[in-house]
Amino acid sequence: MSRASWPLQDAKNSLSRLVAAAEKGEPQLVTKHGRPAVVVVEAHAFERMAANEKKNRPSFVDLLLAMPKDDGEFERIDATLRDVEF
Repeated sequence: MSRASWPLQDAKNSLSRLVAAAEKGEPQLVTKHGRPAVVVVEAHAFERMAANEKKNRPSFVDLLLAMPKDDGEFERIDATLRDVEF
């Protein structure tokens, strides 16, 4: 089992090991300046995640139908208009 977290420099130096571990189904985290930057996963896992995200994303029609309903009535503001000279 390969390590699952790699500093960026180590990931560059051992890219083939990192990819081999990811191909075995072990997601590999690459850090940059000690912070998580990217995760390397096998292509099949990525395709599954992308398809699942697309499947769960609401359509434009769903978003429109989810908008709050409005009766079209607005409260009229009682304001005095100023004179305009042209």
